[in-house]
Amino acid sequence: MMAQPVPHQTTADKKRVKVYELRNNDWFDRGTGFCTACFVTIQEEQKEPRVIVQSEDQPDRLLLETKIVKEDGFQKQQGMSLDLCGIRNTLIVWTDNGVDMALSFQEADGCQAIWKFIDHVQQQFQAAMGGPDDGLSDDLAMDMPTSIQLPPAELGTLIDIENTLRNLSQSPSGRDALAKAIMSEDYIAKLIPLVEMAEDMESLGDLHHLCNIMKTVVLLNDTGLIEHAVSDECVLGVVGAMEYDPDFPTHKANHRQWLNNQGRYKEVVRIQDDQVRRKIHQTYRLQYLKDVVLARILDDPTFSVLNSLIFFNQVEIVQHLHMTPGFMTDLFAVFGDPTVQPLRKKEAVIFIQQMCAISKNLQPPARQGLYGNFLQQGLVPVINYGLRHPDVTVRVGATDILGSILEFDPSMIRKTIYEQTHRKQAPLTDALIDLLLVEVDLGIKSQLTESLKVLLDPNVPGSGPPPENREGFMPKGKHQVSSDPQQDAFIAHFYEHSVAKLFKPLLDLEKRPNMKFNALEDGIFGYLNEILCFYIRHHTFRSKHFVFDHNIASRFAQLLACKQKHLQLVAIRFFRHLILLRDPFFTKHLSDRRIFGPVLDTLLRTLPRDNLLSSACLDFFTSINYEGDRELARHIMENYREKVVALSHVDYFRGMLMRWDQSRGYTVSEVDEEDEVRGVGRGAMMEHLAVDQAQEEYWNSVSDDEEENHHHHHHRPTGVVVNGGKLPLVEYTSDEEEEGGGGDAVMTTTTTTTTAVDGGGSESKENEKPVVVVPSTPPPERLSEKRRREEDEDDALDKLMQHKRRNSSSAGSNSSLGSSGVGGMLRKKGSFHNNNNNSGKARSREGSPNGGGGGGQKKIAISIAPVLKTAVVRAGSPAAEEGGREVRGGAGI
Repeated sequence: MMAQPVPHQTTADKKRVKVYELRNNDWFDRGTGFCTACFVTIQEEQKEPRVIVQSEDQPDRLLLETKIVKEDGFQKQQGMSLDLCGIRNTLIVWTDNGVDMALSFQEADGCQAIWKFIDHVQQQFQAAMGGPDDGLSDDLAMDMPTSIQLPPAELGTLIDIENTLRNLSQSPSGRDALAKAIMSEDYIAKLIPLVEMAEDMESLGDLHHLCNIMKTVVLLNDTGLIEHAVSDECVLGVVGAMEYDPDFPTHKANHRQWLNNQGRYKEVVRIQDDQVRRKIHQTYRLQYLKDVVLARILDDPTFSVLNSLIFFNQVEIVQHLHMTPGFMTDLFAVFGDPTVQPLRKKEAVIFIQQMCAISKNLQPPARQGLYGNFLQQGLVPVINYGLRHPDVTVRVGATDILGSILEFDPSMIRKTIYEQTHRKQAPLTDALIDLLLVEVDLGIKSQLTESLKVLLDPNVPGSGPPPENREGFMPKGKHQVSSDPQQDAFIAHFYEHSVAKLFKPLLDLEKRPNMKFNALEDGIFGYLNEILCFYIRHHTFRSKHFVFDHNIASRFAQLLACKQKHLQLVAIRFFRHLILLRDPFFTKHLSDRRIFGPVLDTLLRTLPRDNLLSSACLDFFTSINYEGDRELARHIMENYREKVVALSHVDYFRGMLMRWDQSRGYTVSEVDEEDEVRGVGRGAMMEHLAVDQAQEEYWNSVSDDEEENHHHHHHRPTGVVVNGGKLPLVEYTSDEEEEGGGGDAVMTTTTTTTTAVDGGGSESKENEKPVVVVPSTPPPERLSEKRRREEDEDDALDKLMQHKRRNSSSAGSNSSLGSSGVGGMLRKKGSFHNNNNNSGKARSREGSPNGGGGGGQKKIAISIAPVLKTAVVRAGSPAAEEGGREVRGGAGI
């Protein structure tokens, strides 16, 4: 509620009070403040009665401001309940907009003053039934009680009594007046003898009327009336009348027999306070009334009243036992006395279990104080005693006690266990392990499993949960280190002395001749798997050592040979957990132990049947990412390819096999890199490359193979100077006339004469020696010229290829021309990646053309057109040595 200005209050004194609100059947403390009841002016000459609680810590804030209306049903509860300092005497409870509220006063006088105001307002509402609220007055001294005359309590008037009670209980004011009349006349005590009289007369109709009357009285929702009904004087008569339910006329309950059994109340240690003993009996009867007698007809208001009565009674009982000097000492001394009977020790364990269950309703400080007192008195030995007791009731009680404390604060038990290990005593975890391995009760096993997980959790309170990825697992390569040195030392001690004992059934599988288990043995593996998976996530480096040293993966793989499918599922679940961790250590461990073979065999056996086991196996393999778990997929395909092929009718394995065959075990990115190195698809890539100056120089350069052939040629005429260096001239003979065509070239002599050589093979002078001279740096080329040149290259290459097909039946020299030309082109392209530094070098050839005469030799320069840049003229072959010439390139020249 937001802070509001506190209105003017007409009451003389402010009463210190605590405000409670019922949430989920539990009373929530809204705070402590000062309570007043007054009339608040909301408009001119219009006032409303309200109850206001002003915060003690923040005077300007209101903890409660509720309007007193006819429907709220304020009730005053007589009894004892807790306050801040100890014990107080009175409560006021009501329902505000469907929410149950309670005021717990520090002093009885304060409660009486507020209740007097509320009671006065309620009486005015009753006096003005159907009239306006103008009759409200500020005078709190007015007392206008309403009088109700009930019929006499006799067997002949039971029908009139039932009708009168039913009519008056229809309205809140009628219920209040009826409750006051019943309490003032002690009407319940008058009705109880009628039950025995009707039973003696075997008058079933009268018994049915008495049952309806008692139900109406209890459902009036008055706390004082309910407490009176469950008192020692009235309880047996009230529940006796309710044994004859008219809804079940042929059946009779035995409520009196159950409640009259005094043997159900046992005192392990004598309780000296008679009032506390009465509260214990009253609380037990209220619980029986709520859970058994009225379970079928109980309405929400009565249910809330019964819960509030039980709650405050339990709090008072626990606080009294906790604060009573010497009571806790006498209680825990029962376990240290060897002369005490085992039955009394059993009852002591059950008594502590009940106190822990009741303490869950206490506020955290009081609950922590109670648990601390238990541990200080020696609760851990009591738990040890209970866990090893042959009676299942005692074992359940011990696990409940441990679970209650672990649920509230696990560090309290951890510190005690650390002290035990420091004193070289057997820790509590050993008792938990011993019971887990032999227990047959599934509920106790589940509680022990959770206890072992909570005790070994390295996350101390306040440190927050460990970082997890989207799949709920710890990131690989990281382990959670506890910030508490005691907890870390406790975990280290556990792995040194207790972990092998815990997983002994799993480790013993190595020496087991067969995998046949009985009903008592096979149930433990599921719990061990759950614990181990928890430890692997939280104790990363320690769990890795344990899994590796004891070969845990192979032990779980042995379970795949069992006939019991639930044991096979345990193994599959463990392997899948390791895969989802994405930890290279566990992935390699599974590969080294060859775990995937048995899993594939299990899948092959069960796959024709669509069951849980086959689905678990398929889910295990689908959790393996082919691209992410590359080494794992490679291991499966290299070692179990035949089994994968046998499962190729499954989509996952068919896709896995296809990707393996296409990539040869590499991923798609790796295949692309390999293809790029080998030159696969390089032509398509080269088409999209823009030609720059370095590439232009490359096409004018000499490859390594050509340069090597130049050095080994037997004829080395004088060279020409190109780019400041000398290159040898190469002899070659012209066979242009035999080829019948070629690309155009411009031949320029070293003098001022320039001769054009066409495709038909033009004649040159006899003494002229042709020399190929390429400029070291070609002139810059415009973008339009470059595009036009590329188009000319495509057209010229098409013409040359057509010319080659027309001359395919020519002499062998033409055949060798084409093959050597392709090889030269490929070699030239190969040198593109490896010999970029060769750009700028000149290429020279020397020889005499076959068709030329014997004239004087002259040096000429040949400028090759761009369309023939891919042509490479090589010398040094036997045909060239004999005077012939072989042209290598993409097409013949």
